[in-house]
Amino acid sequence: MTDYCSYEDFGRDFFRIAVTEERVLAAINVLAGEPIDFGPIGVGPGRVAKASAKGRLRPASIDRIDGEHVCFRVVLPVDLRLTVDLQLDTQRFDTHLDVPLELTARARSGCTVFIEALAPRAEQIHVQLKADGLRASLLQRAAGIDDELRRFVASYVTRELAKPAVQAARTIDVARAIDSSWRPA
Repeated sequence: MTDYCSYEDFGRDFFRIAVTEERVLAAINVLAGEPIDFGPIGVGPGRVAKASAKGRLRPASIDRIDGEHVCFRVVLPVDLRLTVDLQLDTQRFDTHLDVPLELTARARSGCTVFIEALAPRAEQIHVQLKADGLRASLLQRAAGIDDELRRFVASYVTRELAKPAVQAARTIDVARAIDSSWRPA
């Protein structure tokens, strides 16, 4: 007995089998351990203060989102050493961020799968900031460094996701994969 199904059912099964939590997480975790180094960039009124950060991405976590599409919520943990140079004084902060992304596998013409990535809004980014000393702690409160960092990271992630190389990395050419593995008898 042959167990045929509709093309629609086949496509739905294909996505659920091909785009798994394990595969998505493995692709993302290639970045784990990669250094982060930015700045100095102007911050605050008149952009007189300069902020810079050095750190690393840690391994991500992933959860499937139930629904019509193959969709995941990924959390990228980031550890940074943040430095704010106020020209007269320099303050330092140890920072941990959890940056959420929503990833959805989409079908495109030409037998291509695209992993759509929804960048987080600033308020979705979890920030833990530990100031080095009383002055840094006062600066953290007075300048709203937590909120500034959330806004910067949300904007940065949005720009990164729009880059052509990142778009290409989220594109899976299924036809090419089939062609490369096809071995006629």
